[in-house]
Amino acid sequence: MKKYNITDYSYKMADKLGVDIKPSDKKNKKIDVYKNNIKIASIGDINYKDYPTYLKEDKKLANERRALYRKRHSKDLKVVGSPGYYASKILW
Repeated sequence: MKKYNITDYSYKMADKLGVDIKPSDKKNKKIDVYKNNIKIASIGDINYKDYPTYLKEDKKLANERRALYRKRHSKDLKVVGSPGYYASKILW
């Protein structure tokens, strides 16, 4: 099973949202999101890169990928508290 290393970027973004994050216990997910010690979402497919991962490679590419992600998932961004919302805020 692949293991995702949560980045400082993701911890910082989770802190801004007032949630805690831990490596996911679901096979194909990167991160579990908790609020008041209750799991509220599992986010990020382990098989795909995210903004902090792209940033390690190339900032311009990371910003391009972020823009494409946000365009592709624009509906998710509007549903506050959904897994898609947390993925967009913590991983992108």
